Amino acid sequence: MVFSVDCDDYGVTFIEASVAGDMLELIKQPKVELLEQLRPYNEEEMLSAKVNLAVQVNHFDRGGVAICVTFRHAIADACAAAHFIRNWSKVANCGGSLIDIKDVIFDCTSIFPSQDVTGAFSKRNRELANDQEMITITKWFVFNNSKIAALQEKIGDRPTRFEALLALLWGAMIDANIKESNNNIPTPTLQVGALIPVNLRRKLNPALPEQCIGNAITIGMTAWSTKEVRTNYNKIVFKARELMSMVDEYVKNGIPNGWKTCIINEAAIDRNTSAKFETFSFSSICKLPFYEADFGWGKPLWVSLAQRGKKNVFVLIDTSDGKGIQVMVALSEEDMAKFEQDPAILAYASTSN
Repeated sequence: MVFSVDCDDYGVTFIEASVAGDMLELIKQPKVELLEQLRPYNEEEMLSAKVNLAVQVNHFDRGGVAICVTFRHAIADACAAAHFIRNWSKVANCGGSLIDIKDVIFDCTSIFPSQDVTGAFSKRNRELANDQEMITITKWFVFNNSKIAALQEKIGDRPTRFEALLALLWGAMIDANIKESNNNIPTPTLQVGALIPVNLRRKLNPALPEQCIGNAITIGMTAWSTKEVRTNYNKIVFKARELMSMVDEYVKNGIPNGWKTCIINEAAIDRNTSAKFETFSFSSICKLPFYEADFGWGKPLWVSLAQRGKKNVFVLIDTSDGKGIQVMVALSEEDMAKFEQDPAILAYASTSN
């Protein structure tokens, strides 16, 4: 799997669509089946059509416009997508001037060279990838600023918003798996992993501009064994910080030759066991300039992913006020039922859909 882009100068697929319905109602109670109709392609369709970027502008008959931009992940991560959309809106809103668009790097191959990563994926990784394709339930949970602040205070040691919500969300899935194992009695037969994508742009030396196009990310992985007693938020935050320290150490002098696609906290993972290993992915696209995109109609009321999440995926996105965080959660039906009834989720999630 060597990923590359051959530019043919044909431009971008652009579609305009009319939508019957009330956009504000869709925002209040998002349904993934409806959101998926607002995008031009899904990932498989883009691949078969050899399309790397497509745009669909949806005009609601009761007022409002929803713009859906679809990238192939092979060419852009969330940071690249956010800055592309923000810069595109600047050009569209100021008569085509490029004066405010600076430091855009389109070719990152000197830092992240194209490579064959086929051998990097073990049989277990392929099994996990196949498992994630199963049908899932996707819902949105909103955590307002006061709830996040209360959670941070409860944890102590000044956790970031992401660290605090990671502790809450991952903790809920750990507890769900603990309860599943032997009548609520923790056993050493299960490990619950956390995959955390990390934006490397600011971590590299020298740093890359935030606007650079490509996938300037790595994946960190750590784990929690259910032989440990019920979740401890402080310890989850410690595990996250330990993993981020490993990433910082790894990249502090630039990406070395033969850089890995995944940085693993081996000390947190028991390799000498046949225990079931369940992994959950926690991605944050908070603080990216999605809400700065103004095409002349004003800034967005709501930004989200217009797709069905793959199994065991949590995506954290800012709310429009920049203070709260909405979380797109994709879980199996069984796990979603447990997640929604978790006491901590009930206590801190202000709304859910």
